[in-house]
Amino acid sequence: MGTARHLGTCALWEPRDPTQAALHQVLRENLLTFLSQVERSGRYLPGFVERELRSFVTCGVLSSGFARVHCRGCGLDRVVAFSCKHRGFCPSCGGRRMADTAAFWVDSVLAPHLPLRQWVLTFPFPIRYLLAYRPALVSEVLGIFTRAVFEFYSRQADARGSPGGQSGAVTAIQRWGSALNLNVHFHTLALDGAVVSRPGGEVVFEPSPELTDQQVGEVLAVVVQRVVRLLARRGLLPEAGVDQYPDPLQQEEPGLAACYAASIQGRIALGQRAGRRVERLGSLGPVPWVEHSGPRCARAQGFSLHADLGLASHDRDQRERVCRYLLRPPFSHDRLELLGDGLVSFALRRPFSDGTTHLIFEPTELIEKLAALIPRPWANLVRYHGVFAPNARLRPYVVPGGQAGVPPAKSSARAKPRRQLSWAALMRRVFALDVLACPRCGARARVIATIAQRAVIVPFLRCLGVPSDVPLLHPARPPPQHELDFW
Repeated sequence: MGTARHLGTCALWEPRDPTQAALHQVLRENLLTFLSQVERSGRYLPGFVERELRSFVTCGVLSSGFARVHCRGCGLDRVVAFSCKHRGFCPSCGGRRMADTAAFWVDSVLAPHLPLRQWVLTFPFPIRYLLAYRPALVSEVLGIFTRAVFEFYSRQADARGSPGGQSGAVTAIQRWGSALNLNVHFHTLALDGAVVSRPGGEVVFEPSPELTDQQVGEVLAVVVQRVVRLLARRGLLPEAGVDQYPDPLQQEEPGLAACYAASIQGRIALGQRAGRRVERLGSLGPVPWVEHSGPRCARAQGFSLHADLGLASHDRDQRERVCRYLLRPPFSHDRLELLGDGLVSFALRRPFSDGTTHLIFEPTELIEKLAALIPRPWANLVRYHGVFAPNARLRPYVVPGGQAGVPPAKSSARAKPRRQLSWAALMRRVFALDVLACPRCGARARVIATIAQRAVIVPFLRCLGVPSDVPLLHPARPPPQHELDFW
């Protein structure tokens, strides 16, 4: 975040730090050039992708609208810029959404007295491509995965003399990998056991014994078999003797198909470097690939299932940290750096196995990678399963305040509806900043107006002595002629 500065009786809140301004600068100066590259290639992008890219340019810009916050104690006013509220790649909006949903999960969904386990399922490259633009297929594959996990927990309860057990889970569908690559995969936080309804109305939780590597492999084998059968029924697998997967997306959205395919493979789709790999810094050169499985991690046919992270009961801080990890945005602002020669450096969270620590992009190449991360509109990226589903009969027993073992007549009939965190509470939870606390007298302030009309914005900002012009996109320009060379 930025800092607040006082101008007479008014303080201006500037939400961008230098790294956030860098990402805005890349989009503002190069978006039209990127769109012209797409057009020159004979392709096009869907409207929702272009709209989100354009909207980010005005995210956090006061000249696009703001809220006015007033302190009744000393009369101090402050203004806070609007955000784009998109969910593709914006780090600040993604951070607020992460905090909101994580707080809801911890406060209203995941009972503190029940143990949890994280299951992470990743897919081979061709299936990632198929899932990237098909929300209905994502739902079907996710259903296969959660049913396989629930069946495992139900069998565990059966073996311990508690038949008919049901489990529950929440899932965050992530679309990205650590290198800004398109990687659709599932992070599922499931009850580490089963909820059993016994004769007489008693509901108890049957915890699962310690998970073994073999059991993780058995769950993965079921998932792989069922997913392959599903894709075969949908006609999405190559026919015998044909190596290439069917690609209806290439006919529907050729520009997006090119961005998806290149992003999954770590290559560039457009411009002079089309088809080449993303440039790396810090690489030690090629090394032999070592196939390995860690504890409670299984691999088969390009699928990977990881289930080593268990969450003990009554550890709220750990639960919220894990929930934030599941719901985090694709990257943070501070991992981007503008280099002196017009290139953009992206720092990896962890070095690759070959020693790579940074990826280097042309500005239009970075925009290409961001475009591939934008989900389709109305495609839910957070799902609830089993006893955590909103209308599940046993849900009142497994949410905070519910107690497995209490007869239904004495248990809460229905969980309270969600109350979304306020804008100020999100700012405080994400950035440790209380925007409603007056910096002058410490009294509580309140939002007295939201201003979005240019006829009001312009004179107001001029009175504050700050620019009132809406950021303009730079005209498209020819692609740069220099070559990247780091060796």
